[in-house]
Amino acid sequence: MKKYLLIILISYNCFSQAGYPANPYYNDMNWTLTGMSLKNALASKITSTHTIFLTYAQDWGATQATDVNPENSNNVLLLYGYSVTTCPTSSSDDNDHRERNSLSNGGGNSCEWNREHVYAKSLGTPQLVDGAIFSADSDAGEDAHHLRSCDVDRNGNRGNSKFATGSGNSSTVSGGWYPGDEWKGDVARMMMYMYLRYPTQCLPINVGTGATVSTDTNMIQLFLQWNAEDPVSLYEDNRNTYHGNTANAYAQGNRNPFIDNPYLATVIWGGPVAENRWPTVFLSSQSFLTDAAVQLYPNPTNSNEIEITTEVIITKLTLVNINGQIIKEIFNPIFNQNTYKLNNLPQGFYFLQISAENGSLTKKIIVN
Repeated sequence: MKKYLLIILISYNCFSQAGYPANPYYNDMNWTLTGMSLKNALASKITSTHTIFLTYAQDWGATQATDVNPENSNNVLLLYGYSVTTCPTSSSDDNDHRERNSLSNGGGNSCEWNREHVYAKSLGTPQLVDGAIFSADSDAGEDAHHLRSCDVDRNGNRGNSKFATGSGNSSTVSGGWYPGDEWKGDVARMMMYMYLRYPTQCLPINVGTGATVSTDTNMIQLFLQWNAEDPVSLYEDNRNTYHGNTANAYAQGNRNPFIDNPYLATVIWGGPVAENRWPTVFLSSQSFLTDAAVQLYPNPTNSNEIEITTEVIITKLTLVNINGQIIKEIFNPIFNQNTYKLNNLPQGFYFLQISAENGSLTKKIIVN
């Protein structure tokens, strides 16, 4: 049976919204950028504003200051933690896995907390180093944005395992380590920060598992999923605010942009749409198609093929002739270097409907 598709061509006008994020940290950013251009601009921003370099000893003070439980200022929250008590109940150690008195640090026994390198040191290229004098030329081992207070036992259980899909509380899973439902968004946003700040040393593909993003094969889809599923908490905001203010004793001066707005990850890499915490700022997303975002070449074509180039993640291509008949229908086309080659096209005039997660558009094609 022949299939028919009614094509309605609509012209869209894009209107940008006025305003910038309230935080002046971002006043010099160009929010019309998307994809790798925005990634590079944010990387430059967090690198140039990283003006104070902490030693590993100073990271103790930073973690004690930033990881405070918003509901109990005497305790720090413990990454990967959940409410299981195995330590003797006391005013200083009231929960073994999720929080601990901020002074119970050191890691000498299982009732203390220590510093977890969320980007595991051995997974870096080269591996991360700590305990040395930090300088602008050193690696990521002492960057406080990925050092978190963590129960000694949970830290040891994770070891240097890669992050992998799972559900529920933190645990070892097939293929790696699941950080827990409460912490997976934190982990994703830290790994995105580390990738931008240390772009060759801290690759997401080396610390996480699963399929990569078509427009950036160093980024894994799992982190984009976690970023969307687990919204930013007050705890994350407090850490970010502390490090953005160099008046604080152990602040670095830079911020994690993905905590300030998880939607920036959507604009850069596409995937599941994360929370947009700046609703008054117009941010062009890879998940939304615009006519300018998709290029066809050559058009008209004399070779029975045409190349489609875009940073948008395309879910379907539908080629329709002027009679409304569907000539080709391609689901989840695989782009190589942001380009897909549509070939074996018969001579004629066509409409190409291009669909993405949150929209579609139609372009004309002429095959001579």
